[in-house]
Amino acid sequence: MRPLVLLVLTAVWLLAPATAVAEPATAVAAPAPPVGTPLWVRPVEGPVTRPFDPPPGPYSAGHRGVDLAAAPGSPVLAAGDGVVAFAGMVAGRPVVSIEHAGGLRTTYEPVDAVVGAGQAVARGSPIGTLAAGHGGCPADACLHWGLRRGETYLDPLSLLRPPEVRLLPMG
Repeated sequence: MRPLVLLVLTAVWLLAPATAVAEPATAVAAPAPPVGTPLWVRPVEGPVTRPFDPPPGPYSAGHRGVDLAAAPGSPVLAAGDGVVAFAGMVAGRPVVSIEHAGGLRTTYEPVDAVVGAGQAVARGSPIGTLAAGHGGCPADACLHWGLRRGETYLDPLSLLRPPEVRLLPMG
């Protein structure tokens, strides 16, 4: 009887579905983009309705981003590759925030998100749709696009400018 029980248990073990175990993902380097490919893209196409106006101090008034006009419901794109740090409501407005390499963080509001915190996003991929209701917007809807490095606010339009190359004399 013992060999029969052992045989049955072995057969059940061999034929039973395996438990799914996630293997650690191995990082595969993405191929370098072709020369001339921008590292950053505009999150929406549309004119700037209010430019970046950095505050003189950390608690002073200013405009810590740019406002871009677009139609309500327009797709909002990730400006660059990164990981969603936050997608939810802040002070009654829907906001998406993305962490990028080099300590940069971009913010987008008001955006009805289709992404969630922890999700990797690629440059130009949709992160949500533009909601109406951004205060002070002269159009039907405006996206407030912000950029920070640490606690320092930067002009997000600077991401779209080509880098300045300076040649130094030899010697």
